[in-house]
Amino acid sequence: MLTSKDLTFAYPGQAVLRFPDIGCQRGESQLILGQSGSGKTTLLHLLGGLRTAQGGSVRIDDTELQQLRGSELDRFRGRHIGIVFQQTHFVRSLRVLDNLLLAQSLAGIRPDARRCQGLLERLNLPHKASARPENLSLGEQQRVAIARALVNQPGLILADEPTSALDDANCEEVLQLLEAQAREENAALLIVTHDGRLKERFDQKIILS
Repeated sequence: MLTSKDLTFAYPGQAVLRFPDIGCQRGESQLILGQSGSGKTTLLHLLGGLRTAQGGSVRIDDTELQQLRGSELDRFRGRHIGIVFQQTHFVRSLRVLDNLLLAQSLAGIRPDARRCQGLLERLNLPHKASARPENLSLGEQQRVAIARALVNQPGLILADEPTSALDDANCEEVLQLLEAQAREENAALLIVTHDGRLKERFDQKIILS
């Protein structure tokens, strides 16, 4: 499903980051671990097509991300990749439900309020559908961000510290939702984390040095 090979990236004035090759099949879940500055978030952005590698390749099924540009890449990402960012990046003028519907529209998918509401229910947030994002707690914002990442039933789910702002109970609920969605959609799931609660839960790990 997802394969990367010989990926490299460098920020201006900094050393080149070289990443291990990755293979993650549909239905598999992997953690990306490493010290601060090892490039965990950068790697996730390369795999999701949010940054362009200086070298190497990323393939999702039969599509090479490097061959896509502009709106074509945006549309592919919206349909096939669900990303949970550290920062939520909501459209703050829109209600929670409208943010989820917008994610469907931008991917060229017919908006489905029932699916959006169902995800909010599974995350214990149905009562927040009409709320503005700024009126949510950090934990609630994180759960809405996860709902947005899952709304288009992506084949690849990328999550950057999805449990960092959550207590133990909500951490467990979020992990169950991510894992359940990956199973239901036969999706590949990669999670960047430094959250010790996750390390014993997943057998497959990618260690960045």
